[in-house]
Amino acid sequence: MIVVLQSVSKSYQTAEGRLEVLHDIDLSLEAGRSLALTGESGSGKSTLLHLAAGLDHPDSGRIEIAGQEISRLSDVGRTALRRSVVGLVFQQFNLIPSLDVAANLAFHARLAGRYDPAWQTELTERLGLGALLMRYPEQLSGGQQQRVAIGRTLAARPKLVLADEPTGNLDEATGDAVLALMLSLVAESGAALLMVTHSMRLGERLDARVHLRSGRIV
Repeated sequence: MIVVLQSVSKSYQTAEGRLEVLHDIDLSLEAGRSLALTGESGSGKSTLLHLAAGLDHPDSGRIEIAGQEISRLSDVGRTALRRSVVGLVFQQFNLIPSLDVAANLAFHARLAGRYDPAWQTELTERLGLGALLMRYPEQLSGGQQQRVAIGRTLAARPKLVLADEPTGNLDEATGDAVLALMLSLVAESGAALLMVTHSMRLGERLDARVHLRSGRIV
C-alpha cells in the first residue's frame, strides 16, 4: 500500500469553538490505482489530502506513506518525503512565473535528483507541450498551464500523486481531456493517484471512490 490512513481525525479551533473536520477516517490506496475523494464543499476532502501530504498533522490516528509513518518524521523528513515520494497537483497550477515551460517541467525532478531527459521528452510529447517549451506561464492558457503542472509532477516519478480539484479552473471539455491524460500517465508510471473532486461524474472515471459527508466516510 502506498497510502494508509487509520482512525484519522482532525479538528480546528474557531471563534465559535472546536470544529471537527475529519472523524475516524480509514482509507488505503495501492500502487497503480486511482481513488476519488468526493463530497460537498466543507466535507473535509482537502484537509484529508493535506494530511496525506504531510502538510498538516492529525489530532489522532495513523498515516503511512510508502511505508513511512509520517507522524514519526521531522519537518525536514516530511519535506524530504514530499520531494522524493509525493507529487502534488493543485487547482491553481502553481507554476514558477520566472521559469519557461521546459524549466518548470524539470523543476521537481531536479529537486528530487531524478531528472531524466528521455522521460521529460516523452511527457512533453504526450502532453502536447513541444511547441510551448520556451514560453512562460503567463503566455499559456489554463489548460496548457495545467498540463505543465501535471508534467512537472510526473517528471519526478512520484509513487503517490495527490491532486486537489486539478480540473476545477478548466472548462468541461478541456478538463475531461486533461484528466484522461493524467489518468493514463499515472497508470503507466505505476503511481497511486488520490484526487479530490466535487464532481461525481469525474470521480466515476477513477478506479474507486470515497464519499465524505461532514468529515465522515459514507
